[in-house]
Amino acid sequence: MGLLGVQGLHEGHLSLVQQARRSCDFVAASIFVNPAQFGPNEDYSKYPRTFEKDVALLKQQGVDLVFFPSADEMYSPHHRCYVDPEGFDDLVEGRCRKGHFRGVATVVTKLFNVVKPTDAFFGQKDAAQVVLIKRMVADLNLDVNINVVPIVREADGLALSTRNQYLSTEERQAATVLHRGLAHAQELFQSAKQNGSTTTLDAAVLRDAVREEYEREPLVSAVDYVSVGSKETMQEISEVDTAEGAIISVAVKLGQCRLIDNVVL
Repeated sequence: MGLLGVQGLHEGHLSLVQQARRSCDFVAASIFVNPAQFGPNEDYSKYPRTFEKDVALLKQQGVDLVFFPSADEMYSPHHRCYVDPEGFDDLVEGRCRKGHFRGVATVVTKLFNVVKPTDAFFGQKDAAQVVLIKRMVADLNLDVNINVVPIVREADGLALSTRNQYLSTEERQAATVLHRGLAHAQELFQSAKQNGSTTTLDAAVLRDAVREEYEREPLVSAVDYVSVGSKETMQEISEVDTAEGAIISVAVKLGQCRLIDNVVL
């Protein structure tokens, strides 16, 4: 049985469904806006909830079962136990969203325990979440195969996200800068790799190239971070081994909308 867990469905999630259907005899989807992974100043109450539309789309795509618990069912008034992954609040995304990864680890563990899938499918867009879940499955000896599906993008490069609908027309046009900055850094990395004169590249060169691209866009209201980290841990690195690569992850605000993206080198 394959499981994909979403808070709200968008077109990018259909790639998870398609991969699950190719890999598994039975496909389940959970739809749950998880309060435990939202901070006090985040958009939990405003997060889009389109259950009927989501279920119809999942059914159309051949999903066999939809699990749609309430917050009270997942977190009773007496709920006291959480899965708290050590060190993840120290990552750049963790520092911006204290407690977020505890909420993610807890709800994913609960979903695994309730649904009992053999395989689970996650999108690469939430890169730190993917690293966390792989680590958690290994450390807690959970009997689930983790499958990571590549980011799905619009034709202009913007990664598909539920939050894209918050963007104004002008902000949506400006949002292409996220991928443009990452693509520029990827070009710098590939050039250094093909040059062959060095086996390492200063990570600061990549960070600065991405940040400069974002700071040139007037509608970018804040750059939360530009991270160059290890593909295995997401921890910051000072030099990129051109043979091993790295992951560049970013969080950027356009107006009040916070978007994330990443590229694997």
